[in-house]
Amino acid sequence: MLSGFIPVDKPAGPTSHDVVDEARRRLGTREIGHAGTLDPPATGLLLLAVGRATALLQFMEFDKGYRAVVRLGATTDTLDAAGEVLETRAVTCSPEDAAAAVRALRGKRKQRPPMVSAVKVGGKRLHELAREGKEVERAERDVEVTRVEVVRVALPDLEFDVDVSSGTYVRVLAEDLGRALGCGAHLLTLRRTRVGPFRVEDAVGLDGIAAARLLPPSVGVAHLPGRELTPAELAGVKNGRPVTWEGKGLVRLVADGKIFAVSEGNGGWAKSRRVYPEGL
Repeated sequence: MLSGFIPVDKPAGPTSHDVVDEARRRLGTREIGHAGTLDPPATGLLLLAVGRATALLQFMEFDKGYRAVVRLGATTDTLDAAGEVLETRAVTCSPEDAAAAVRALRGKRKQRPPMVSAVKVGGKRLHELAREGKEVERAERDVEVTRVEVVRVALPDLEFDVDVSSGTYVRVLAEDLGRALGCGAHLLTLRRTRVGPFRVEDAVGLDGIAAARLLPPSVGVAHLPGRELTPAELAGVKNGRPVTWEGKGLVRLVADGKIFAVSEGNGGWAKSRRVYPEGL
């Protein structure tokens, strides 16, 4: 049974689900998920999980890196170039002020998901509600921009690299830039360059999706500390029993080079969050 991860460089146009469908066709399995949606116009790294590796996605809330181009002077109903223009304004800021506004994005902030997004409200995705002409209340979430570097200022366009916490919408950051500079803005292009330790430079195109390119499941949780199990502990873990662990937070429970559980420690014991009796 195929199991593992494959980083794909998504082209502009297909949805993330389209890429999953293509991977299902090429790999001959239905059990495929991904570690974070990319909108159809966006390009870059879409990390696919195959087979039993999909069970590890819940422990992979990685930060992400992007190369973004924002166009000042026009707002759209989707906050990106795919939407209809709502308003245009003159861009009167200097290149220096524009670059300073980009750098000021760094830090923690509250962010409300846009209506055209995959977030579910009341069991329905926001983009489905938006297509019905509905707008609903969306809870704000805490997000963080951990790094931002200006690449190019050629007004009305701003190009920059940005690292953000999981769940951050770069489209909303573009809207924030337009508001800060007083001229409105929307996201022109977006390319995801990184998902946690995975980088787009190591990704394959759609034609390169193949079983031979699968990375082992263990790479998905390599960021977690590991705890080696004795044979007696392994038998207990397979039945859901806790093991001693002085650390706190998530830990991989491993034996013979395989992961048999992801557990959560409390400073004395680690109780299993997910058990993999056959090992991953």
